[in-house]
Amino acid sequence: MPVEVSVVATSSLGDRSYVASDGQVAIVVDPQRDIDRIMYLAGEKGVRITHVLETHLHNDYVSGGLELARITGAHYLVAAADEVGFERTSVSDGDQVTVSDSLRLRVIATPGHTFHHLSYVLDVATDVGWEATGVFTGGSLLFGTTGRTDLLGQHHAHELAQHQHASAKRLADLLPDGAQVWPTHGFGSFCSASQSDAPESTIGREKEKNPVLRLAADDFVTETLAGLDAYPAYYAHMGVVNVGGPAPIDLTPVTRADAAELRERMTDGEWVVDLRHRKAYAASHLTGTVSLGLDGPMATWLGWLIEWGVPITLLAETPQQVADAQRELVRIGIDRPAAQATGDAGQWATEPGQLRELRMADFVALAAARKGHVPDGLPGADVILDVRMTNEWRTSHIDGAVHIPLPDLPRRLADVPTGAVWVHCGSGYRATAAASLLANAGREVVVVDDAFGQAQVAGLELVTAA
Repeated sequence: MPVEVSVVATSSLGDRSYVASDGQVAIVVDPQRDIDRIMYLAGEKGVRITHVLETHLHNDYVSGGLELARITGAHYLVAAADEVGFERTSVSDGDQVTVSDSLRLRVIATPGHTFHHLSYVLDVATDVGWEATGVFTGGSLLFGTTGRTDLLGQHHAHELAQHQHASAKRLADLLPDGAQVWPTHGFGSFCSASQSDAPESTIGREKEKNPVLRLAADDFVTETLAGLDAYPAYYAHMGVVNVGGPAPIDLTPVTRADAAELRERMTDGEWVVDLRHRKAYAASHLTGTVSLGLDGPMATWLGWLIEWGVPITLLAETPQQVADAQRELVRIGIDRPAAQATGDAGQWATEPGQLRELRMADFVALAAARKGHVPDGLPGADVILDVRMTNEWRTSHIDGAVHIPLPDLPRRLADVPTGAVWVHCGSGYRATAAASLLANAGREVVVVDDAFGQAQVAGLELVTAA
């Protein structure tokens, strides 16, 4: 049977894990912490997991590799150069690992995303010998881009960018054009230097499309470092957990909280997060809560916004939504929410005065308000607050807007000028989160729940990059 490579996507974090098998045995590459998805897939295919591979010690999520290897008895391949607190099968550049009569791995050192980063070439047996069918590249060569090089600190970013260029060139020189490229990052992950430009790729395609294989080393380094934006604050905790050896996860339901307990938790400074869609949140929500709907990258923004270790309570319409949120959160090391509540907003308040609405509008309404034609029921646009990331702002922004990226807002609420605030992002998701924080601070706020591409169409003047 030819090799079959299955993708296990974690779209909320922008990552992919892989299960490659010959119909009898399987290897797993860069598994997320919720390994039940991997176990289910292996069972569905009737294959036995014999090897679990880590391309690097991840900064954006807690790995499930150690636990998966423990449960299955698989060899756990981790770079020999990484000092870790658990037993593993140490591998280094040039090592070859026989998986079965039909599958073999070749270990290639590809520093850049981290110093000890490895890629794994997957060879398949043919009548004339071994043939490279593809390469698991982790955070090295991605689709149309590479992994970012600043996660180990800005003082290493330039050196790692040089390594990243050399590593990509090494892979391109080593492998045939038809070899598949299977990266872990690049599908919305902040570990990627820029966003993926395709759903799949080969070495040949990357030679044509990827700047790392088209630019000279110095030009690539300059371009890469100039394009890097901020990354989630919780990354600081992921590497530490992965080096020490992550503990098994507990996804059983957490304690239910009644309305009085929810109020008490907010009074104590804990975070109570409303997981419903932002439109449901705007219609009615518990005063003091923060909107981070499950329809967006909830875990990324929550992990970025909170002070690490602060208790978190989850509010949702159904128990399944709470369970989904728990799964998202354990991937970034938030193991157990403090409490949960389900139902509708009216069930979470002890009296009607504790419920609040959030006004929403679009860019057409904002343009009208800016010209003094304020739509009925809305305040004037005294302040336009843009909470997108810095690279988004530099590309294009509304003339006269104030820029505070969402992750900075909790500690910069005092920097928002006085008056009614119309807050926007790229779609409405981050703007709603920001508006909930502003409303909790006593500000009058309107969410621009609209795609930023509509701003100019609505008649708003934009400042664009030269």
